[in-house]
Formats: sequence, C-alpha cells, structure tokens
Amino acid sequence: MAEPVVSSDAAANSQAEISADMQEIQRSYAASGVLETQPRIDYPPYRSSILRHPTKDLHHADPETIELWAPAFGQRDVHALEADLTIQGGGEPIGERMTVRGRVLDGDGRPVRNQLVEIWQANAAGRYIHKRDQHPAPIDPNFTGVGRCLTDADGNYSFTTIKPGPYPWKNHHNAWRPAHIHFSLFGTDFTQRMITQMYFPGDPLFDLDPIYQAIVDPKARERLVANYDHDASEHEWSLGYTCDIVLTGSHRTPTEEDTDV
Repeated sequence: MAEPVVSSDAAANSQAEISADMQEIQRSYAASGVLETQPRIDYPPYRSSILRHPTKDLHHADPETIELWAPAFGQRDVHALEADLTIQGGGEPIGERMTVRGRVLDGDGRPVRNQLVEIWQANAAGRYIHKRDQHPAPIDPNFTGVGRCLTDADGNYSFTTIKPGPYPWKNHHNAWRPAHIHFSLFGTDFTQRMITQMYFPGDPLFDLDPIYQAIVDPKARERLVANYDHDASEHEWSLGYTCDIVLTGSHRTPTEEDTDV
C-alpha cells in the first residue's frame, strides 16, 4: 500500500520544541550581558530565517536619481479618508472598531513631519486579502485591510480600523501569529523605508511566537506593544490604542527584516 501523501502544510516541529528552542536562546542572551534591540535575522525557531537571512557582508549600492527623490508624497497624493479602513467597502466591516494613533519621532524626541505611514493587516477573523492566504477563515468583503496617512506638524498619525485576529502560519505545527498591524514608513525616497509591527497588550501568543521572540531583549519587544488609551477611545464608537514610532537612537522601534507574515 502506498504511503499517504503528507501535505506541504504539515510542519515537522511541535510548539513545545519551538518554545524550548526560544527559551534556550533567551537564557543564553540573558547570560551574555550584551544588549540587542533589533530582531535577530538568523533566528532558528523562525524556520524560514535560516535560509533567508544574509550570509555575506552588505555592500552599499548608489541608487539612481529617481530612487533618491521618489516617491514624493504630499497632501494632494494622500487623501484624509485613506486613514479610515472602515469605509472602504460597500458596508460596515465586521469586528471590533478601534482608533490607532501615535507620533513618529526621531531619536531626540522631535516630531517627524509629513511622514508617509502605511498599514496593512488581517481582518477580524485573521484573514488577509491575498491569494496566498487560503486558511479557512472568512473574507470580509467590506474590509481591505490597508490604509495610509501623512503625519502632521507634530508628527501625529491616526487610523480608524478593525482589530485584527490571530492567524495560523506554517512555521511549525499549530503555529499562530499574535494579532498585529504592519506599519511602513517612508521618508523622502525608497532608501528611507522602515517596516515594523504593532501588537496588542496581553496577547497570550507572545511567548509562543518566533517572530516576536526574535527580538531577544524584553524591553525592546515591549516597544512593539501598543498601549490602551482611554482618551483615544471614542464614545459609543471605538476603543483607542497609542503606539509611538521612534526612527533612530537607543529607543528605536524594532523593525522587520525581510518578513512577509
């Protein structure tokens, strides 16, 4: 009798094995006395990082002139309504409505003005509008999961959206990502792009997630977790969360490194 075909989605490692690996890395980091504030690009519990991380020294490449000056975004390019992800369909999206706001700052605490801030996220069921996302959770026809805005003169940004749900991924058996929102920030050109993720307080999946745990310093990880802010909540409308993004300095927001989940 022929052996059954194993699905390509069947990951070999269990959550217990992945968790044990992460705990050992954490113990080793705590004993090293070295401070690391950015994600490790080679983090074995995050299985795809083993093959995807750079193995050679980076070399500077001079960008073409158009890459130095494009994209150039102004008030005519980004409409204020693009920051409201709840009005992009033909009706109300399903889920917990929320306001996400904060400031974009440099390492000295100064506001970064006219910064393009883009977000993308899963819907309330943990499903992306993407052909590669085929897990059996419903697609919300009234929620695209993408939005953008420009920071104001004080570096403020604000989005109205739906709280995303956790979703499964293929790193290991029964692997689930904590609920999160992806943030992308552009300066004046493509060479000034930063990508990061914002998480929500108290998520039970934090300790189980290799992407979150790839930031081995606990205080650095905490900078990715938004704060519930009652003043940002709106009466009978939405709950509020705040998350400041620091672009430089010792308290810089940890960034994604070639990640697509």
